[in-house]
Amino acid sequence: MEPQRKLLTLTEVARELRCSKAHVSKATEGRVPRASSLPTVRLGRRKLVRREALDAWIQANERVGVRDKLPASSEVDVVRRIRGGI
Repeated sequence: MEPQRKLLTLTEVARELRCSKAHVSKATEGRVPRASSLPTVRLGRRKLVRREALDAWIQANERVGVRDKLPASSEVDVVRRIRGGI
């Protein structure tokens, strides 16, 4: 990887995560529910994110467990029965 690409601006992180820069800023401050704080490198007022830190943060905040699924609703159960899913 090119040296200048190892540090990403918040705009570049937002583009990669497909969210707003404001949301990324909240993530760096630890203000996103159920997600750890995104580590940054401070250069004065400027915040940068190391590529490796972003990749590790994404992996650490991936949710694949049963607890993270939406609770089943009676409407979903009815649709499954109608479609023959149960």
